[in-house]
Amino acid sequence: MTMKFLSKVVMITVFGAVLLSIILRETFDAGSLRGTRVLVTGASAGIGEQMAYHFARYGAQIVITARRESALRQVAETCAGLGAPRAFYVPGDMANHSDPARVARFAVDKLGGLDYLVLNHVGSSAYAMWDGGVEHTRWLLQVNFLSYMQMTTAALPALKQSGGAVVVVSSMLGKMCTPFVAPYSATKFAVNGFFGTLRHELAMQRTNVSLTICTLGLIDTESAMEKVRGHISMTAYPATEAALQIIKAGATRQRDMFYPWYTFYATLFRDWFPYYSDTVIRNSFVYEP
Repeated sequence: MTMKFLSKVVMITVFGAVLLSIILRETFDAGSLRGTRVLVTGASAGIGEQMAYHFARYGAQIVITARRESALRQVAETCAGLGAPRAFYVPGDMANHSDPARVARFAVDKLGGLDYLVLNHVGSSAYAMWDGGVEHTRWLLQVNFLSYMQMTTAALPALKQSGGAVVVVSSMLGKMCTPFVAPYSATKFAVNGFFGTLRHELAMQRTNVSLTICTLGLIDTESAMEKVRGHISMTAYPATEAALQIIKAGATRQRDMFYPWYTFYATLFRDWFPYYSDTVIRNSFVYEP
């Protein structure tokens, strides 16, 4: 191991620690969410469901959406019991080109405006080597990316009026490449690229709409654990804590949020030590031809 390599390690560690301390600073005021008008997508299970419950405890007015109406109904009822002044649900299939805008309009109409748009939904994709599935990737781009654009476009007039926030749930797989997730990773790279650009444009237009991009690692949702089982050995972090950190980042109008802690350092390591990063990644996965 050379001195040059060691100096890079020291530099990235110090630099990362300083940045992470800034990103994770605690300025969250739970009272600021009372009465706010919130739309959460992908809220029938997993992180979206947990976000709905946190928002409800903080006294927010909520609209939740996902494909499964029966599950949404149960989540909305739980939200009402946890303290949400109003909790609505609207089924929507984000693969349907008309549904994203329809859901956004529903939320604005029901709540009389919008303060938070939380984009969290994802389409199902196999955890496997790329098999040439172009049509599946096209479908996944609609669900994971284009619908985010459509919903944001429909909600922006209300968010500009309220000085609200767009909170985008992304992934470490939208910042660095790993095996078995080519279609999913492509959609998350697209999400990061589009919303990173939109954030610049909103600031240049002086709209007072904040945009937070949340980078998540492995979270212990049922769907995620089913996919990675047998492929990788990695600690999965709790969905309820991930949901809380997303809400705090949006409420404090942070530019970026990383959860769990290692996601921040992993993205730095990728850029500073690409050879070692690739080696670690490939050695972390199990592949049996």
